[in-house]
Amino acid sequence: MIAETTAAVTVVVITVDHVDATNTMRVFYALIILGCTLGCTAALTAVAQPTLYPPTRVDDVRDTIFGTVVADPYRWLEDDRDPEVEAWVDAQDRVARDYLSKIPFRNAIRQRLAQLYTYEKVYGADRLQGLTFFLRQRGTDNHALLIRRNAQMEEDTVLNPNTWSAKGTTRLGSWAISRDARYLAYARSDAGSDWQTIYVMDLATKQHLIDTVRWVKVSGISWHEDGFFYSRYPAPDGGISELSSVNQGHIAMYHRVGTSQVSDDTVWTDDAHPDQFHFVWVPEGSAYMLRSSRAGGTKGTSLFYTSVDALDRNRQAPWQILFESDSVELSVVELRGDTLYAQSTEQAPNGKLIRVDNFTQPWVVREILPHSESVLQGVSIRGNKIIATVMRDVFDYTTVYDLDGNKLHEVELPGLGSVGGFGGRRENATVLYSFSSYTQPGITYEYNPATNTSTVWYASQIPFDASQVEARQVFVTSRDGTRVPMTLLQMKGRAVPGASPTMLYGYGGFNISITPSFSVSRITWMEMGGVLAVANLRGGGEYGEKWHKAGTKLQKQNVFDDFIAAAEWLIQNKYTSSSRLAIQGRSNGGLLVGACMTQRPDLFGACLPGVGVMDMLRFHRFTAGRFWTDDYGSADNAEEFPALLKYSPYHNLKPGTKYPATMVTTADTDDRVVPGHSFKFAARLQASQVGAAPVLIRIETSAGHGAGKPTAKIIEESSDELAFLVRALGMK
Repeated sequence: MIAETTAAVTVVVITVDHVDATNTMRVFYALIILGCTLGCTAALTAVAQPTLYPPTRVDDVRDTIFGTVVADPYRWLEDDRDPEVEAWVDAQDRVARDYLSKIPFRNAIRQRLAQLYTYEKVYGADRLQGLTFFLRQRGTDNHALLIRRNAQMEEDTVLNPNTWSAKGTTRLGSWAISRDARYLAYARSDAGSDWQTIYVMDLATKQHLIDTVRWVKVSGISWHEDGFFYSRYPAPDGGISELSSVNQGHIAMYHRVGTSQVSDDTVWTDDAHPDQFHFVWVPEGSAYMLRSSRAGGTKGTSLFYTSVDALDRNRQAPWQILFESDSVELSVVELRGDTLYAQSTEQAPNGKLIRVDNFTQPWVVREILPHSESVLQGVSIRGNKIIATVMRDVFDYTTVYDLDGNKLHEVELPGLGSVGGFGGRRENATVLYSFSSYTQPGITYEYNPATNTSTVWYASQIPFDASQVEARQVFVTSRDGTRVPMTLLQMKGRAVPGASPTMLYGYGGFNISITPSFSVSRITWMEMGGVLAVANLRGGGEYGEKWHKAGTKLQKQNVFDDFIAAAEWLIQNKYTSSSRLAIQGRSNGGLLVGACMTQRPDLFGACLPGVGVMDMLRFHRFTAGRFWTDDYGSADNAEEFPALLKYSPYHNLKPGTKYPATMVTTADTDDRVVPGHSFKFAARLQASQVGAAPVLIRIETSAGHGAGKPTAKIIEESSDELAFLVRALGMK
């Protein structure tokens, strides 16, 4: 039953300008008719008969946690090395693929997605020594190429990841050019895993050197002189346990070009705090080496410094404390001699910019950009100017200041959307930045701070008319009175009052802001007659740290209340009905979908939980899960356990309940949110379900949590999700 309270709403109309056939970066589109009409008429029966699922063994496994007995009948599905689990995975995936293959419109959807992915994308540029290095993805190539362009605009390909594996499952991770442009260090990972291996190339000859740096995870590549800093873990025990075992003992290392990894310097390790991450770098032009150490998933900052001369093969550096707090976030923006610029949250939950004129002495802090109602997203310093981007009501705005914080001018942006970039090396007089929105892929501009002018650096050719999209932002009132922003998008003339198929997307966690971004599958959904709704929930970073904290630990239920309120608003305001409403989320968003469908199974017509955290009592026992306890809490804590048990999706499935049509998605080599979460949830949901609505689990092979997934796999997964919604929501 829908709650009787009527959600209050404030409406802000967003004008979406016509988009030329020139634009860039990221994710994709174009316009052609599907070859069939997928508009909305009266709802159809989702499936004629119940889906037959493979049998799943039920064990009598029980835990007693703080006096409460908790059943875990599908724990055996956590062991992805067990042949019985492998057989279960194969059987479940066959059922899902067979079901999806019989949906008439699936092939048409896949073809449309493939058409939309054909345009070229360019992003990730680094300019130095008169050269520009950037990533270019051509059409439906699985991965982007690393390109080098000289001052004469001549280009050559440095790396082509599409040749690294027959199935396209080996991807390019982080990469960095040495400051003399002589070497490239880059990371590769296989099958979507977070584990990476770093290689080194001589850019003059394009020959690989002997360097092979393994067991790298949660790491960047930071060049200094004839080598680079990176971070790694000790090699895990043999076998495939590397995909599920807990990672401990992060180490900051320094590797010299042309040497074996066994001779790398250990710059910092801390056996007394095995859960900490460690990162080391030398700021450009600085005489100091900096180290950041912090426990994963926690707030606070531990920042240290030493002279670069202390980098010694035979001993660790004599580090001095620069800044240490268990609650304040501080990130270095720039170090100029002894003058430090940094973003800080001290008495500033939305962030501020500070300056310390002699950072090695007791600090005298000057606020350059004070705290405001806008959230400080990013700051860069170019010459004698500060370029700062803030977020207001989910959209980004960029302003230029002098070094004392006096406003000079605004950077004119092409519309309401998301901004990134403005970084680069000091040698460059201009900087690059990108702009993107829900209806426009990222277009890259070259910005001149001296003249406050932007020129297009790269724009993709996209046959899509954004003027055909209606977009508006509304503010929904949640259960406790909190105003929650939600963006609504649909194609003009496609709406069916009270019955439009609608996809509601959310995340709500880890201080991550869901800002406007372009998606081929979303454009396809709107072309099919669907409404897209994106809710900005508490737990994210859209309104700073207070907004984030309001959706964590004992207050996590606020996130689900926000999402449910958004769903109810869509129904009450005649956009859709429960039978036509789908919800989607991935990772922490998969948890969101799982929690909301178990709390309000009557409210939704279809659910798409992707790579979700579904067992809230055991998530911290696998890979990086223990780093999430700052957001979720822990079942090992007597105060937090009851709250986790109350909303844990796996534990709150009730036998004999009519749940919405659901397709769980996961991947066999996801070593961030291990697939056991999805396996257990799907098995219990199938056993609990009554009625004909299907419960499928689609399991991707040789794919991880999502980063670097090949284009071919993205198209196939998106085709299956949209086809599933066609059937589940009764679209015709």
